Amino acid sequence: MYANNIKTAVYIEPLTDPFHNLAAERYLLEHTPAGSVTLYLWQNKNTVVIGRNQNPWAECNMALLRKDGGHLVRRLSGGGAVYHDSGNLNFTFLTNTHTYNLSRQLSVITTALAALGIKAEKSGRNDILVDGRKVSGNAFYTAGCKKYHHGTLLIDVKTDVMAKYLTVSPLKLQAKGVSSVKSRVMNLKEACPALTADMLRTELVKAFGAVYGTTPKQLGADFFDAEEMARYEAEFRSDAYRLGKRLPFSWQTEARFSWGSFTLACQVDGGVITDAAVYTDAMDWQALAGAGKLFCGKPFTPQALALAAEGLACAELKNDIINHLANLAI
Repeated sequence: MYANNIKTAVYIEPLTDPFHNLAAERYLLEHTPAGSVTLYLWQNKNTVVIGRNQNPWAECNMALLRKDGGHLVRRLSGGGAVYHDSGNLNFTFLTNTHTYNLSRQLSVITTALAALGIKAEKSGRNDILVDGRKVSGNAFYTAGCKKYHHGTLLIDVKTDVMAKYLTVSPLKLQAKGVSSVKSRVMNLKEACPALTADMLRTELVKAFGAVYGTTPKQLGADFFDAEEMARYEAEFRSDAYRLGKRLPFSWQTEARFSWGSFTLACQVDGGVITDAAVYTDAMDWQALAGAGKLFCGKPFTPQALALAAEGLACAELKNDIINHLANLAI
């Protein structure tokens, strides 16, 4: 059996801002005392969360997410892309190498679900399944002797919205990084129609105490240092971190107009175009000669590409190209 002399604590985050919530997770990792375990429960609003080594454009319909006012965030842990909304409850177990026990941590989840009448089982891929379908995916992070294990619990996620954001636009993109493995998922409300996030939170806290044989200490907002939290949040919010400086990729777009073809080929690193070339079979090919330099150093967004094309000299070509670039789904 498990040892019962481990100190435990619980923090339930009331906010749904993903950058704040990832900052709180990092803060708890840094400040959970050695030899103890903290359970963190949190929710994000309309957010795609990608793994540490993923290319966002290869995992998510960035243009649609941006258009809908959603958030793209990159977590510290590896693994695949997931979608969070108010129908999803997230959990994190924060501890160190001495007290980290994945089996025990997952038992908290399955014990809580059992109390709600839901028979769940751990799978070989560290997922949690109900009737053979995935209701929880898990990912892991280690920094020195500090470790965390976190995951999702699908209560009543809008799976149609999840599918449209996690379906990549048909771009000509060659990306480096880890790609997500799509799995069959189900909402827990299928197994327990009356289930709410509050009910599940309550059972998770009870199960945490039962599995660890202790009464968890309840942490409040005063546990966090505002200055340190602000630093972490700024890092998670920055484009340099979210878009991934270490994951360069190549991309191109093509279009045909009355005057001929237009191809823009780019190298993108950290959301910025580092190299670009323009190709055409137009009779007036000189109008696009050297045009690639207009796009170098520009952000990889439709608006920035269209604005860069304003530098083209030929009005006929320029207007067609601007309209094409401004309406790209990237």
